[in-house]
Amino acid sequence: MNLAVGSSPHIRSSNSTRRIMRDVCVALLPALVFGIAHFGLRALLITLISVAAAVAAELLANRFLFKDGRDLDGSAVVTGLLLAMTLPSSVPYWMPALGSVFAIFVVKAMCGGLGQNVFNPALAARALLVLFFPVHMVRFYAVDGLFGGADTVTSATPMHHMAMVELPEQGLMDAFVGNLPGCIGEVSALALLLGGAYLIYRKVISLRIPGAYLGTVALLTLVFFRTEQPLVWMLYQLLSGGVLLGAIFMATDYASSPVTPKGQILYGIGCGALTVLFRYFGLFPEGVTYAILLMNAAAWLIDRCSAPVVYGTKKGGSL
Repeated sequence: MNLAVGSSPHIRSSNSTRRIMRDVCVALLPALVFGIAHFGLRALLITLISVAAAVAAELLANRFLFKDGRDLDGSAVVTGLLLAMTLPSSVPYWMPALGSVFAIFVVKAMCGGLGQNVFNPALAARALLVLFFPVHMVRFYAVDGLFGGADTVTSATPMHHMAMVELPEQGLMDAFVGNLPGCIGEVSALALLLGGAYLIYRKVISLRIPGAYLGTVALLTLVFFRTEQPLVWMLYQLLSGGVLLGAIFMATDYASSPVTPKGQILYGIGCGALTVLFRYFGLFPEGVTYAILLMNAAAWLIDRCSAPVVYGTKKGGSL
């Protein structure tokens, strides 16, 4: 009788990287389709360029940096999609390509590849574009449907209104459905929530990080309100900007978030608190990008401090 002996842990699961990435792509579809229908074919072209550049960069990285025969696992497609969804439809076409190449080569490949990256690649690329090309990243155009062209007048997003300590001109229902200016994949709260529900149903993510994130934003903006309508102010903070996209799809990135249940809750609370801090006192009205990136850097420390005690030992590892 021949026995095959392998190293532990001896765990079998139907999950795979490709399956997880496929589920994330499916979950992103409602927000992406809405964004394309709302902002026009230019949004579709930006998305295609971003995904194509990310896949090409992944192929080159696998060929020249990693010579172990690894294949495409779908993570590059997810990175390209997420980056495109955080961009305004008015950006030049070279910007998503630049961002995707930076995300794959610098943020992911140079750290060792999938699972070794400290920061979320799509958010790190967005931060780079905001740093070097801020004018393009804060210019939002109103678009007349699928075949419409970009308006020559810059449209103010709800976050710009709230940065001026006033409620947005769009109604709450408009903010929920997505009838407002903004980035391609962040405007429709309904579409993002549908995608999040799908990921939870498929057990790709849990409620811990997005629940703690959104709950913290809701609590802080309700307590520290800035208008005469605290509840309405809080709801706009949740429905506007990239907080839903960040909480559901960015903060839950496996490689750059904690793995312990307690750590995930602490991580989500930190993301929410920093988002409100940056929104209230930051240079730009949206604080999701930098809040998540800072908490990415602290994820290893959170895991270390929240690790469960091994059975039979005391805290600290002693018997």
